[in-house]
Order: sequence, then C-alpha cells, then structure tokens
Amino acid sequence: MNRVIPGLPLSLGITVLYLSLIVLLPLGALVWQALDVGWERYLAIMSGARTMAAFRITLSTAALATLFNCIYGLALAWVLVRYEFPGKRYLDALVDVPFALPTAVAGLALSALFAKNGWFGGPLAQIGIEVAYTPLGIAMAMAFTSIPFVVRTVQPVLEDLAADVEEAAATLGASDLRIFARIIFPAILPAFLTGASLGFARSLGEFGAIIFIAGNLPLKTEVVSLLTFIRIEEYDYPAAAAIAATLLGFAFVMLFLVNMIQLWQQRRIGTGD
Repeated sequence: MNRVIPGLPLSLGITVLYLSLIVLLPLGALVWQALDVGWERYLAIMSGARTMAAFRITLSTAALATLFNCIYGLALAWVLVRYEFPGKRYLDALVDVPFALPTAVAGLALSALFAKNGWFGGPLAQIGIEVAYTPLGIAMAMAFTSIPFVVRTVQPVLEDLAADVEEAAATLGASDLRIFARIIFPAILPAFLTGASLGFARSLGEFGAIIFIAGNLPLKTEVVSLLTFIRIEEYDYPAAAAIAATLLGFAFVMLFLVNMIQLWQQRRIGTGD
C-alpha cells in the first residue's frame, strides 16, 4: 500500500519527539513542581494579597485588551477586506508587526509615547487620563501584542464570504446594519471568537511589553508573569511554580474553548446551518 506522505513514521516520530522536548517536558516539570507544593501551601500562596491582586490586575486588563481588540480588530479586518485605498498593503503588513517586534521594544516604545512627557501621554495627562504606570497602560500593551490574532482569524473568513447572499438581502430591502447582524456576523462568529480567545490567552502571559509601562507596583500594577519572575529571583521556586501553573490552567481553559468553537464551526458546516 502506497503512503500519501513518504516516511510518515519517521516524520511523525521526529515531530512527537520535538513536541515532547520543547513543550510537554517543560510543562510536565512545571506541573510536577506545583503538585509537590501541597494543597495547603498552594492555597496559602494563591490566597496571599499580592498574588490575588496580581491575578485580578492581569485578568481585568486582559479582558479590557480583548474587548478593545474585538472592536478595533474586527473594524480593521473589515477595512482591509472590503475597501481599496492607497497604502493598503502597508497597513496589512503592519498588522503583523507585534508578532515580529520584540515585546521589550514594544514596551519601551509605548512607555515613551504615553509617559507624561510623551507625544500622546502629555495631552492625555492634561485632561486627567494617565496611561503609563497604570492598569490602562498594561491593557494597552496587551492589546498591542494580541490584536493580530483577531485580525488574522477574521480576515480570511471575510474574504471567503460570498457576495450574492448580501446582494440578495439588499435586494429584499434589508439595511446594511441588518445584513451585517443577520448574515455577515453569524458567518464570522466562530473565527471571531477564536481570535478573541487566542488574544486573551496571549495577554495573560505577556511579560516584555508590560514591565516597562506598568510601573510594577505590588498590589497596583504588578501582573502575574512579573510576580512569577520575582518569586524565581527570590529562589521561592514552589511559589513560582504554583503561580505559573495556575496561569497555565487559565491558558488551557482558553485553548479548550477555542477547540470547542472550532468543533462547533465544523458541525455547523457539516449540517449546513
């Protein structure tokens, strides 16, 4: 029997070995270290005021960044697909800059722009809005690094939408808003939710872009990734493992939701809904 892919057993073995060494082994060591902490010590670590504040700040700012990305990312994807204008290629290429740019460089740039003496931070400070060294700055850094997830998941679905359904709805007298709400948005909803979930998971673990603009004040602007790093520097490895494993759990929940959304999408396509 001829195989479709020559050398499949060898390539599969190399893939599994690579995945085990790069992903599964470090994650397994982290979970093992966290389990070694013990339930009582784990509860003591996670119920600490500093840890609770770090999780509250991280989750709230990640949610705010995801909300911004859902609105702006969808609008940006719409503009890139539905309109032609000078510089469209450059704008489309700029969407991927957060993927290519080192996050530390992004953090330095954002902190310089939104500090009180920065180009944007100065005018905002005059009207009472402070960005740098506040939770708002953290959310901005998270939004910057995670917005490509929303744009790049929605954009190809918008490109593949057939125009005849929209034209038929317009012929029947449907308004542009009704066409978007009843035809377009349901079609892009699975991709939209997938991008939002991936962006949220990405924001939870952001480190480089945040530490320069956050101020890193305990109980005020300290995120979970930074607190984990601090615990490692203090040689408190059990606390670092417990905190990191909890954050990993949140990320796994988001990835599980993404898989469920994709499964739902496949069932919708299969049933023709």
